[in-house]
Amino acid sequence: MIFTEPMQQVVAVVLDHHADAVTKELLRLGLLHFVSITEVDREVGAKVEAVVPALAEAGITEIRRRIEGFFAMVKEKPPTGEDLKVEDLQAVDLDETTRVLDTLAASVQEIRDRQNVRQQEILRLQDIQRQLQMFGNLSEVVEARSQYSFLSVHTGSIRSSLLEPFEQALAEVPNVVMEMGAQDNRTLLLLIAMKRDEGQLDHVLDKFEWTDVHLPRELSGKKEQVREELENKLRLLKDEQEQLRSRAESLVREKLPALEQMWRNLRLNELYARVQSFFSKTARTVIFSGWLPSGKRPVVTEAVRRVTDGQCYLEWHRGREVSREHPASVPVQMHNPRFLSPFQMLVTNYSVPEYGTIDPTPLVAVAYLIMFGLMFGDAGHGAVLILVGALGSILNRDARQGVRDLLRLIAYCGGAAVVAGVLFGSYFGMQWFEPLWFDYHAVVAGHGGGGLVSDIYGILVITIYFGIAVIALGLALNWINCVAKRRWFRLIFDKGGLIGGWIYAAGVYAATYFVRHDYRQLPDANLLIFLIGIPVLILTLKPALEYLLHKPRKPFTLLTPVDFFMEWIVEILEIFSGYLANTLSFMRVAGLGIAHVSLMMAFFSIAGMIGGPSGSFTVGSYLVLIAGNVLVILLEGLSAGIQSLRLNYYEFFSKYFSGSGRAYAPVSLHKTSA
Repeated sequence: MIFTEPMQQVVAVVLDHHADAVTKELLRLGLLHFVSITEVDREVGAKVEAVVPALAEAGITEIRRRIEGFFAMVKEKPPTGEDLKVEDLQAVDLDETTRVLDTLAASVQEIRDRQNVRQQEILRLQDIQRQLQMFGNLSEVVEARSQYSFLSVHTGSIRSSLLEPFEQALAEVPNVVMEMGAQDNRTLLLLIAMKRDEGQLDHVLDKFEWTDVHLPRELSGKKEQVREELENKLRLLKDEQEQLRSRAESLVREKLPALEQMWRNLRLNELYARVQSFFSKTARTVIFSGWLPSGKRPVVTEAVRRVTDGQCYLEWHRGREVSREHPASVPVQMHNPRFLSPFQMLVTNYSVPEYGTIDPTPLVAVAYLIMFGLMFGDAGHGAVLILVGALGSILNRDARQGVRDLLRLIAYCGGAAVVAGVLFGSYFGMQWFEPLWFDYHAVVAGHGGGGLVSDIYGILVITIYFGIAVIALGLALNWINCVAKRRWFRLIFDKGGLIGGWIYAAGVYAATYFVRHDYRQLPDANLLIFLIGIPVLILTLKPALEYLLHKPRKPFTLLTPVDFFMEWIVEILEIFSGYLANTLSFMRVAGLGIAHVSLMMAFFSIAGMIGGPSGSFTVGSYLVLIAGNVLVILLEGLSAGIQSLRLNYYEFFSKYFSGSGRAYAPVSLHKTSA
């Protein structure tokens, strides 16, 4: 769990007529992180020919994603890897599959086009509705005909026998038509539309021999009827839209079993093609190579020998041997318990550790939660975070792994805040119980008493010592990594090596001695020479040794010693200034913790100011406290999370972490599709 998983590389040669069976077996196992044979041996790679799968993976992927679009349309998820079985793999006709999908897509698109038309009608009717609301009655609307009005209002008459075809002809123009009476076999009408549709409207009016009639007095009380007519039309259009949407979904749902079957077969063929894309061939054999965890070697060996009847050749290489020559070529698998997955996410978001080095996930979990607790030490606020994280996890069980890890991280941070809150005696900014460690609120307020920590200076000292411990741990991890990777020069001379650690320890001792003697006295000069002078002098050898060991192309000249001297000066400045900045950076833990407490104290003061004359809290006081707690949880929770992450990345990881690895990514049926 502390180191990355040991890996082994297999180079396999099988007869070409076994290639299909081997491909299916490797796909069923889902253990091999394939690499090109050229990456293993350039000479061998130059003598073999790449296997070209019968179907290109990219083409299969494109069609599979089209099917996933139909699943998304009906809010369904495609089958999972658990539903895939190699035995179900069948040849796929991409042209026929495309034809079926095109037919379904055309039917759906036809319905969507009708939906779009109805949506445009709805928007135009809503425009008419908004414009009508600006007038007191319809007489004002008629009288407002001008270039400044957005409405086109007509009052007139047509022959009663033409009324039905007239309304049908107006169907393409969003409008409101109301009958105002009848006279001499003609029906009096009020017609309202938008002015931008006036050209199309005039064409219909001319066709049906529309005659303008002036009816302003009769319109005064008709606005409510027009409004109801508009609402009826809008309701009918929205109902029709909903019916069209349901029809499109029903169309897809009818095809869902067939689409699921297509998706499974396409996914199987896609993975089959991906495996074979790493194969190379000679006249009668197929060669492939890949990485897998060392513990899985017997499984793969037995499986390949079984499907080839023993007619195969397997050559194995240990990851440690390969990584010495090519450190970045070995894939990395981080093996952590499931409950640490949120913290593994934090590590991999920074980078994947180099193969054979320490996996810092468990250490990051401890350091991150301690930092968060010190900055957000309130049991009540922590309980809220636990509730948010737990509810979020329950409601998002089907979400992506990253989302679920983030929600679990929030819950873990809430747990750290609860523990710290109990230690500090803080519950929503109040002291319901006596603190187990020290009263954070009393210390910030200036009356901390004579406990373990009595003033803000004591809080700062705690965070400084915590920072020293984290940096020291980072240095120790760097030494372990250097030994594991046999990087002896770096172990001794690196800023995070033994000499750098020596100087840092000496600096910590000297600073502590100086503080404990009231900032008036440093350690004995002879001791300082041993603690700081000797390692600084040893570092003068580093540039020269690097020059000799690495044999640079640049020739040795009279100015080369000057370069050595300048490199030494820069190295010393970087070590002293860097370690000082790294250590003092942990004061932000105290700063955010103090800010958290200060904000709560401020909200309590505001609540008291607006309270009753006797100092009792009013409804307004409690509203202030509720709003204050919500604000503190949001702002300080986010700040504490970000700063904890920053301290891990820049003050802890920078001491030992080598993020040049690549993640172990086997071709597997159960891996989420891309």
